[in-house]
Formats: sequence, C-alpha cells, structure tokens
Amino acid sequence: MRAIQHKLSVARGEKPAELLFKDAQLVNVLSGEIYRTSVAVDDGRVIGLGEYDANEIIDVAGAYLAPSLIDGHFHVESAMVTLPEFVRAVVPHGTGAMVIDPHEYANVLGMDGIRYVLESSKNLPVDFFIMLPSCIPATHLETAGARFTADDLALMIADDRIAGIAELMNYPGVFLGLESELAKIEAGKGKVIDGHAPGLRGRNLNAYALAGVRSDHESTELEEAREKLRLGLHLLVREGSTERNLEQIIGLVTPQNSANCSFATDDKLPGDLVGEGHIDHSIRKAIRHGVSPVTAIQMGTINTARYYRLKNYGAIAPRFWADFIVIDDLATMSIQRVYKKGRLVAEKGRYVGQKAPEVLQPRSTMNLSYEAEKVELSVPDGVTAKKIKVIEIVPHQIVTKTALETPKLLNGKIMPDPERDILKLVVVERHRATGNVGVGFVRGFGLKRGALGSTVAHDAHNVVVVGTNDRDITSVVEGLQKMRGGQVAMVDGKVEAALPLPIAGLVSDQPLEIVIEKIAELNNAAARLGCKLDAPFMTLSFMSLSPIPELKLTDQGLVDAVNLKLTSVIAGSG
Repeated sequence: MRAIQHKLSVARGEKPAELLFKDAQLVNVLSGEIYRTSVAVDDGRVIGLGEYDANEIIDVAGAYLAPSLIDGHFHVESAMVTLPEFVRAVVPHGTGAMVIDPHEYANVLGMDGIRYVLESSKNLPVDFFIMLPSCIPATHLETAGARFTADDLALMIADDRIAGIAELMNYPGVFLGLESELAKIEAGKGKVIDGHAPGLRGRNLNAYALAGVRSDHESTELEEAREKLRLGLHLLVREGSTERNLEQIIGLVTPQNSANCSFATDDKLPGDLVGEGHIDHSIRKAIRHGVSPVTAIQMGTINTARYYRLKNYGAIAPRFWADFIVIDDLATMSIQRVYKKGRLVAEKGRYVGQKAPEVLQPRSTMNLSYEAEKVELSVPDGVTAKKIKVIEIVPHQIVTKTALETPKLLNGKIMPDPERDILKLVVVERHRATGNVGVGFVRGFGLKRGALGSTVAHDAHNVVVVGTNDRDITSVVEGLQKMRGGQVAMVDGKVEAALPLPIAGLVSDQPLEIVIEKIAELNNAAARLGCKLDAPFMTLSFMSLSPIPELKLTDQGLVDAVNLKLTSVIAGSG
C-alpha cells in the first residue's frame, strides 16, 4: 500500500519523480498520436505525462520516445546462443519483451527444457513470456526426445510467466476434432491459444478457428492472410532469417484492421539479429511498404501486448513499465538509446546492461546408434524406379514443393546427382538410439562436393545431413556425435567449419560474437562447396519439419506433409 501511495503522490506532483524524460516527441500508441511532452518515471513505471519535478532529468531533446518493442512469436533456440547472450543481440534494437515458444528445447529435453528456459530468462533486460509447446512431438511421423500431453500442459499453465498454449502445429488434428488436440486447447482456456496453419483455407479453416485457436503466423500469401484475419485470427506478420513473409502480406494491413496485426520473427540467426535487426527491422520494412510509422510501431508494441494479455507492456502511459526507445528518425527506426524500467541498457547500438548470472546447463542429448549402410537407398526387387520424389526448396520459405525426377542409378542404388542439384538427404534419430535412418533427396542446396550436417532439425531435432556422397554424409554424422551436437561442413572426410552446440544439440555455450563468427565460417564453407543459399544451415534445419507442406524427411522416412503420412521416395510405389 505504501508503494502505491508514494506513486500517487508523485503523480499528483507533491513529490519529485525519480526520473523525467524531458522534451520528447511521444509516440502514443494508445491514441495514435505523436506530440511533445515529458514522461515521469518512478520505481520502474510511468507515473505521468507532462511537466514534473524529478531527481534526475534525461533530456530527450526533441527525439521520438516510443515503447520498447515486443516480438509476438519466437523460438529462442534458433539464435543458437544462451538467453543472456541473446539479449545482447536484441536489446540494442529496442526489444523489451518477447513471447517465446521453447518448442525446440522441449522436443529434446521435455519439461526440463521448459524449466531451463524459465530459470535462464530471469533478471534480464528483456521480459520473456512463455507459450507452452503444444506439439511434442510435432507429428507422429518423427521420433523426438519427449512427449507432452494435455495433462502436462495443465500442470504449468497457471504460472504467471506462461502466456498460453503455443502454436497448434497438428492443425489437421485440430479441425478434425481429435480429442488429444482439443484437450490441449482446453488446458489453455483463460489464456492465449496460438495457431499454426500454413495454407489452410475454406471450411477446414473455419473449423480450426471454431476449435479455439486465436492466431496464425504461417501465412505466405495475401489472400490466405486476409481469410484468416476475417475469421478473427490475430495475424502475426513473420519476418525471420528464412521465413520472410512480410512483403507478401503487409499490403493487407490498414488503419481499420491493424489492431489485429502484430510482428513476429519466429526463427532468426544471431548475425541477422545484430546486423539486420529484430522487430525494428520489421517496422522499417513495413514503413517502406506503405504502413504509417505510428501503425507499424503499434504492431510492434501495444497490439502484441494486448493480444497476449501482457499487463502494463507496450505503451507509455501511467502504470505501464518504463520500457522506452529513443528514436532519431521514425522512417528508418534509428534507435539511439534503450531503457528498461527507466534504466539505460543500450546506447548507439551497444549493449550496456548488466551481465546475467550463469545457469547450469542441461544434460547431454546425443544418444545415437546407427549403421552406416542405412544411408544407402536401394531400389527394391521388382520395382522400376522411373521417377523419384525430390524435395524442392522454395527460396526464403519453409514450405517445399515436390519434384519428380529420373534417378541416377548405380548397382541398383539411387545415387546423388550434384550436376542436376539432386543431393542425398539423411535424417538419423539421436534421442533414443533407435537406429532409425530416413533417406531422401533434395534440390536447392547446390552443393558440388562434400556434405553439411546439423543437430538443429525442426521439430524433433534429430541429425540431418545433406551431401553429395555417402562417405562425407557418414563422416558428418560421426563428427556431430563427437561434438555432442552442432553444425558442420565436411569434404573428403575433413572438417571445413564447425559450430559445437553442446546445450541440447541446439545452442552454443560461447559468447554471441564467437557464435556469429562460427556461423559465418560455416556459411562460407558451404559456399565453397557450391551452396548458393543465404542461410544454408537454417534451410537444412527445416527439411525435417513434417507439419509443413509439401514434402519433408524425418528419421521415419519421407513425409507427405499435405496428408501427414509416410510416402515412398520412388514415385508410384506409395
């Protein structure tokens, strides 16, 4: 009671505030205005707008003052650094809060992964709100390290830092009314239920929305996004490292519907976060495509906070947290300073916040057993392999296409054909030592020699390798096992570049700068081997994402992701 009485006294002007942000052009996302005023802060919260006495005055000198930015959907593991290192990347870009789905940690570590994220995200200059992963594993067509039921979700849903249930990736299970999926939605009642419905339209989309799902971040086309928005789904406009959908759908946003739209990055590499930006990059790009600066900032702040029910976040007004960004130019989102609860945490692109305490790392997660011969793919007796199904990469998207190609055969075995960019894709189970190996083919990497491999492989995060020959493919698998997880480029059995990821096979224990350097080395090595992709290892990580159409590969085999069933590599045989 004393604390609120003190704040009320400050708000009435009877006592000086701790801080006064003086002479700012306030970007008021609540009223949709920009006007000149000052902002009083006490005990980390906004006390009032206007002129106040204060113990310390911070002269904004006519620059713009806006709320700190909020990411509406992100998998922190995709940055491949620990959370304390992650905040060093995003805080200088104005990020003050994030809604995260630790889906990757959970697929590998189960509930221990959720606990690790809760513990390691404490006392940081970004507030992390967690959506409980709803699909562990994502589908029945892969082997993950854990399995969650609705009862597991119900155990944790009441925690204040849990914002709701994360993306319902088994969207056919939702619109078909499977009891397991409806039970997960029921477990999250009273909090937010996020969706995940790539390409879903028509009556099945009606059923998906009717089931209780309230958002979607998977729209890749304008009319798809429009249909989802019309049905009441909150539209998360995604712009990550490989999932770049903003340009295709931002034209849908108008002053009339923008309150139902926010920004999300989903997956973004640390080098892109540092060099390109985070939600500030999405705002800049939206402005370039015709969205007004105030509307774009609303999408990156108050809209996200309201949808996820983040109390006292996303605006500058009495009782809200004093999470601010100081901007020189709105059109370019040139962020000069960042404040968390009134305290400076970044200036001129440099993080100046405190170093977080160390958190105990989780257990090792490489439990792999396989036979090298399983990476070979023979044509069964009595079968004529006139055509094979090849996963066709779609640039800057996580969806794929299905291509039918004449196979290259040698002694009854289907071989990679680098001259036609038909490479072998292999997935090896790493959680339960089952010995499962899935083998398929992919086009779009462009490798001329060698192989690339990773233990980051959505969503079950088994070992995934793309290569021009079996020898390098098996060498990559063995190298990843020795590293306890990571990413590697090899040729002729020799390592060209590597990034160890000892934390769940997903995240490095090294500083941000070293991880960025190692990723650059990996990308350069991939380019030397012939790869033309901007983010080859992130692209590789999505080749196992079985809920995303059209064709994917898991440890259980080639997946028809449209119909969610296993299919034969040989066309016409299943």
